[in-house]
Amino acid sequence: MRRLGCFGIIVAALLAASAWYVLRDWAGAGPARQDTTVTISEGATLTAAARDLEKAGVIRSAKGFLRFAKLLGGNDPIHSGEYRVAAGTSASTVLKMLQSGKTLQRFVAVPEGMPSILVYEKVMKEPLLTGTVAMPAEGSILPDSYSFERGESRAAVVKRMQAAMTRTLDGLWKARKPGIAVASPKEAIILASIVEKETGVAAERRHVAAVYSNRLKRGMKLQADPTVIYPTTKGKPLGRRILRSELNANNGYNTYAMIGLPAGPIANPGKASIAAVLNPEQSNSLYFVADGSGGHVFADTLEQHNANVQKWYALRRAKGEM
Repeated sequence: MRRLGCFGIIVAALLAASAWYVLRDWAGAGPARQDTTVTISEGATLTAAARDLEKAGVIRSAKGFLRFAKLLGGNDPIHSGEYRVAAGTSASTVLKMLQSGKTLQRFVAVPEGMPSILVYEKVMKEPLLTGTVAMPAEGSILPDSYSFERGESRAAVVKRMQAAMTRTLDGLWKARKPGIAVASPKEAIILASIVEKETGVAAERRHVAAVYSNRLKRGMKLQADPTVIYPTTKGKPLGRRILRSELNANNGYNTYAMIGLPAGPIANPGKASIAAVLNPEQSNSLYFVADGSGGHVFADTLEQHNANVQKWYALRRAKGEM
């Protein structure tokens, strides 16, 4: 009986030691003292990944990690990519991360109204992307934040941006209001790009869209300043006042010198501006001018508009801008 008692004590001690070992090396806090980025190569085996994890200092031992992974980690495969491992992350959690494929996501942000030349420059300057890409067609990119992984191709990221625009435009076009001023998705993008550049006030978009829709239907010139600037800068800031020669230029974009829509978009419009063009506010407005507070004041007649313009000039003179 005494021998059986000793044996039981030994077994209990061994079980306790094993449990402590499991808790420390598998389920317990890992050795990393700070957040660490680890890259698992394409096609890497679990053994190769374990070596990389040990080298990065996020697990104590590759051999121990593999032993526990085979016993307790399940059969799900690991995925390649870049992972951000927080300080103290347990080995079991690290394995779950690799099996989930939830890699570190980085983002390229495209603000509403950003022209394609700036999208192109932004993508080309991102050092963690690879390869080259042609400048995307104006109006083909949906403004949003796009995630990417280290080493991903620039062409793949731009392709996602363009696919997002295609999906969004298709959905909005199907839900368009009857009797709108544009006859095709292409025309919708062109007009939406003008609306996008003319106002940064979300609540005004449908009213601005109504103004330009009304002018199109009446055969009036749109007279949108951003269409004058676009042929010169391709959407970048002009940095000076518009010249009289630019207002008179006949180049397919200048809506002061032509009736109808310009030859193409002048920026990449956001979803809200596209939606505004496809469902403009019910309004008789034909004119608008800045109101001095970041928005605009609208008018149905030229007489009303001229009075509003004089008020705007008075505000600018009061501020010493004229």
